[in-house]
Amino acid sequence: MAERVMEKAIKCKSYAKINLFLEILRKRKDEYSEIQTIFSLIDVYDRLNFVLTKNSHVKILTDTDCLQEEDNLVYKVAVFIKKKYNVKSGVIVDLEKNIPISAGLGGGSSNAASTILALNILWDLRLSENQLHEIAALWGSDINFFLKGATALGEARGEKISSLPYLEFDNIFLVNPGIGIASSEAYKLAEISTEKQDYQNFLIRKDPRLCFNRLEPGIRKKYSEIDDIIRDLELKGAIKAILSGSGATVIGFCPNKATANKLSQYYTNKGYWNTITKTKGEPNEHYRC
Repeated sequence: MAERVMEKAIKCKSYAKINLFLEILRKRKDEYSEIQTIFSLIDVYDRLNFVLTKNSHVKILTDTDCLQEEDNLVYKVAVFIKKKYNVKSGVIVDLEKNIPISAGLGGGSSNAASTILALNILWDLRLSENQLHEIAALWGSDINFFLKGATALGEARGEKISSLPYLEFDNIFLVNPGIGIASSEAYKLAEISTEKQDYQNFLIRKDPRLCFNRLEPGIRKKYSEIDDIIRDLELKGAIKAILSGSGATVIGFCPNKATANKLSQYYTNKGYWNTITKTKGEPNEHYRC
């Protein structure tokens, strides 16, 4: 969550997400896909510090070379808001990245949502919830989820968000082999079926073995390393292994902490980014700066 510091700075934890369910209903005329997905926040986060400045500049400081200003979604969103609402003051944003990039964990979208929420406070814009969501929808399909948080159903392109009862899962193991996969590529590779999976059964039973991702088969066919990880996680004790969003992060739902620790040691030795986490939020708790 974010907090005010001397009324001139805001610090945020910008949480990642996983997709517990993702079905493609159809291809749209605008080249996007009509989907149903269940998002959940997890306890993995980037840190952002927003500092109000008297000059009119937007400045992003980051510890990641590939996220320099012109290519950084935080920068693009901040400049857009500044121009749209004719804001005279500027902002310096210090971004500490912990969430892997292009990993299916929504790090960039989460950062963008944190930026929208923080600047609404810092620049005293007093935007309504609808206005915040309208801005979010312009910049990415899942940014709207991060304005809500906890657990939610995403529909249309993923930007139509409906809150769901909190789904609690512990001992979630995440592993990423260092492959960056763009969402556009993942959807092009998707194998759309006429037999659609129903998320309602998963919501009722809350069984991770019922998690599903329609993007997974196409990704596994192209990227053998991801296919190997999913197979290995289940062979080494995970209840279920599944691709998160467009990947390349794989989720392993573990029966206990010991299994998660064993997997972490194995993939650390292989040099893969990995972490053990859990879902974050309580019923009706919204993610807010």
